Amino acid sequence: QVQLVESGGGLVQAGGSLRLSCTASGSIFSINAMGWYRQAPGKQRELVAVITSGGSTNYAYSVKGRFTISRDNAKNTVYLQMNSLKPEDTAVYYCNAALFPNNYWGQGTQVTVSS
Repeated sequence: QVQLVESGGGLVQAGGSLRLSCTASGSIFSINAMGWYRQAPGKQRELVAVITSGGSTNYAYSVKGRFTISRDNAKNTVYLQMNSLKPEDTAVYYCNAALFPNNYWGQGTQVTVSS
């Protein structure tokens, strides 16, 4: 079992920045990868960025060059630094921890980008 607590969402103007944090507790040593997903109203949840236990990262094409995923192992925390935000980035952002074959989710944090 893994528990995830997210923070850092909010309202920002287009072009601004936000940093999301996700702190994991529980069976953290079994985590294969952690990532951020987002879901906009009326749309499916989509992958934003992922970082594996080995440190490899992958990003959705729409956020490449603007978002950076990183982790602090000492704090059991994963971050999503979001720069040059656009109105289309508005969504609820969810933290995910993959422990094969299970997935765990945070409660979600709202990010709203105004034009």
